[in-house]
Amino acid sequence: MTETQPLSRVVRVDALPKEGQTVTIEAGPAEREALAKLYELPAIAALTATLRVEPAGRSGARVTGDVRGELTQICVVSLEPFETTVDEPVDVCFARAAEEGSARRAARETVTLSLADEDDPDPIVDGKIDLGALAAEFFALGLDPYPRKPGAEFVAPAEPAPGESPFAPLAARRGKR
Repeated sequence: MTETQPLSRVVRVDALPKEGQTVTIEAGPAEREALAKLYELPAIAALTATLRVEPAGRSGARVTGDVRGELTQICVVSLEPFETTVDEPVDVCFARAAEEGSARRAARETVTLSLADEDDPDPIVDGKIDLGALAAEFFALGLDPYPRKPGAEFVAPAEPAPGESPFAPLAARRGKR
């Protein structure tokens, strides 16, 4: 966590109530602008997260909830900006980093993984979880990598007639000068 996050809301794990707590995050204008720049978006109109943080195990935590955003993306077909939304569920477990000695012991052990296994827990760093960074991460996961404006259709260019040079349109254009 040496780099500065555009959206940061830190929670201390050891200060969590036994019953957990609900945290609501609303990104301010400067935070939304920084995230829009980071994710190469024209604009983010709103970004909110409602997250439930509960203790898990001896020193871990579980974060559940959802991240919602209203944003502008660029259509990959028409290259026009359009408004869209993100609604992404969050369910992440956190655990303290393994002790150095136990890490060496674990490295010697054989580990069998299955595709059905859950992800390893995310690390708790210095006893803290950055819920803002987590919300920004899930917002990014909810972005459509190939956004298409509703109603936008791709029309393939006409194929050249058999025997016609693919450069014929360029030659015709050159003659118009």
